[in-house]
Amino acid sequence: MTAREIRLYGDPVLRTPCAEIETIDDGIRALVQDLLDSVALPGRAGVAAPQIGVGLRAFSYNVDERIGYILNPRLVEVRGEAQPTGEGCLSVPGLWHDALRHPYARVEGIDLDGGKVVLEGEGLMAQMLQHETDHLDGVVYVQRLPKEERAKAMRAIRESDWF
Repeated sequence: MTAREIRLYGDPVLRTPCAEIETIDDGIRALVQDLLDSVALPGRAGVAAPQIGVGLRAFSYNVDERIGYILNPRLVEVRGEAQPTGEGCLSVPGLWHDALRHPYARVEGIDLDGGKVVLEGEGLMAQMLQHETDHLDGVVYVQRLPKEERAKAMRAIRESDWF
């Protein structure tokens, strides 16, 4: 298993809603290991399967010295008024903008044994849960920016050396 290359904005896999994982097999176990290896690199709070080119509902996280994964996650609860929150994305390198995020979020899914997993939290954990579930729904954070800020972000993307 290995840390996989991150797909960049413009790759169609990032704008496509992901399929549910229906069968947990060796391929899914390998995907989870790749997600865990990919998120363990410095400066990473989360990596969603489409960011490594896989259109399935799974992500890994690395928040507050806690590393893990979740399969078939669904954002089931947010609390508090959405606030502008400084955010970046591995798939949009070099950009940092204020995305609207709720201060609390709760996600439910399963683990590799099919057992229920609940992830919840405030601050960075809440932000990561919302950001990664967005990826699984085919949404990149720049789509969540207010119109004028989104226009600036899109201009910066078009002018970047990676686009």
